Amino acid sequence: MRALLRWIALVLLAFAGLQLFFVARIAAMAVLAPESTSFQRSEAWAQLRQDGGLRWRQQWLPYAQISDNLKRAVVTSEDDNFVNHDGVDWDAIERAWERNAKAEAQAQAASRPAARAPRIRGGSTITQQLAKNLLLSGERNYVRKGQEFVLTLLLEQLLSKRRILEIYLNSVEWGTGIFGAEAAAQHYFKKSARQLTAPEAARLAVMLPAPKRFEKTPNSAYLAGRTRTIVARMGNAELP
Repeated sequence: MRALLRWIALVLLAFAGLQLFFVARIAAMAVLAPESTSFQRSEAWAQLRQDGGLRWRQQWLPYAQISDNLKRAVVTSEDDNFVNHDGVDWDAIERAWERNAKAEAQAQAASRPAARAPRIRGGSTITQQLAKNLLLSGERNYVRKGQEFVLTLLLEQLLSKRRILEIYLNSVEWGTGIFGAEAAAQHYFKKSARQLTAPEAARLAVMLPAPKRFEKTPNSAYLAGRTRTIVARMGNAELP
């Protein structure tokens, strides 16, 4: 029994130490830009193993210098309640569950195999996406999801909404080895993220759920149609 209690105490101590480490890392991000994220390091390692070389483009751009068009487009496309929720948008999660269930039922009714069922996006907020990419591995299990929830709350408590969006826009993936708004704007439009027009910004925002796929299919009908939808809705986006 003593050995079991000692083991439990060590596990709890390790968990507490990990949370303190995360608190310190996130608190430092209030003034220091993260050099890289866990997701970026994982992608870099994958490139090195597969290609033997590293393709990497990233340049930090302060929040005030990023086009408001891109901020509005990303908020509209990824998290239209960003400025109001506490990190988790429960209504969006509920809507995502309903869409998933409906899509699955339609796929089954049409006798389509699971692999061909439509891919429905979840209800993750910008803060949740940042928590996942910034500090966690790519594993998918309940423990990792619980840690993501804790990190989401820590980000919301320790950083401003403006800072969360700034870090997100400077670190999110926009293609193979392309990270952040400035690198994406230079790669796709040969201009700075300061100068993005509304259609250009909307196009980048629409790419975010699957940037590598859309990088290979830049002329897809879905990308063009969704871009027009985001442009039409951008004017209603609230920015921090």
